[in-house]
Amino acid sequence: MQPKYKRILLKLSGEALAGEQHFGLNEQVISMVVDQLVKVHEMGVEIALVIGGGNFWRGRQGTNMDRTTADQMGMLATVMNSLAMMDAIEKKGIPVRVQTALNMISVAEPYVLRKALHHFEKGRIVIMACGTGNPYCSTDTAAAQRACEIDADVLLMAKNVDGIYDSDPNVNPRAKRYEHLTFSEILNQGLKAMDATAATMCMENGVPVLAFALNEKDSILRAVCGEKMGTLIAND
Repeated sequence: MQPKYKRILLKLSGEALAGEQHFGLNEQVISMVVDQLVKVHEMGVEIALVIGGGNFWRGRQGTNMDRTTADQMGMLATVMNSLAMMDAIEKKGIPVRVQTALNMISVAEPYVLRKALHHFEKGRIVIMACGTGNPYCSTDTAAAQRACEIDADVLLMAKNVDGIYDSDPNVNPRAKRYEHLTFSEILNQGLKAMDATAATMCMENGVPVLAFALNEKDSILRAVCGEKMGTLIAND
C-alpha cells in the first residue's frame, strides 16, 4: 500500500476512545488506532492528531455550569486523552510530542506552529490538545484550524458511522450515504458532519475532509492510502 497524502491531521472523538463502555479509555480501541498509526508513520506520512474529550466531559452535562468553565473542563479532558495516546504510541517506539493551546508546561509543550513543523521534520507525531484554547469552539473547529495551519493534505475525521448521510441511519434504514459533498452543500443543507465554522475554514483554505468509520478494519490506513470509503468533502 502506498500513501496518497504526505501530511495528515486525524481527528478522533473522545467517545470513540471509550469504545462500548462509553466512558474513559478502552485499551483495545487505543491499540487498534495506534497499530494503524505505526503503519502510516512507517510509510513516511507526517501525522498530527486532535482528540476530543467527550469520554470524560461533554458540554455542561446537564448542569447549570457557566459555558466558559464547562468548555475549559472539556479542554482539560482532551489533555488526558492526548497523554494516553502519547504513551501508547511511544510504547511502539515512535516519538511523540503533545502540544497544548493552554499553558501546562509540566506535562506538555505549548502549541507553536514552527515547533510542530520541526517535529514533523524529525519524524515525530504531534498531538494537539486543548482545542483552540478558547471556549465556544468545538474540537472540530480546532482540528480544522490546525489542519489549515500545518498545511495538511487532508483532514481525516474518524467517526462512529461510515460517512455522512442525508438523515440519521440509526433511525432511518433508508438513509442515503453521500460519497462526495462540497462544503457549500454541507453549509446550505445543514448536514451534521462538522460544525459550520470548521467547514468554512476548510473551504476557504482548500483542505479536503474525509469522514469515515473508525471501527472498520484498517480504516485509518485505508483512508491514508486513498481507498474509496466514507464521504469526501471538498471545494466545488
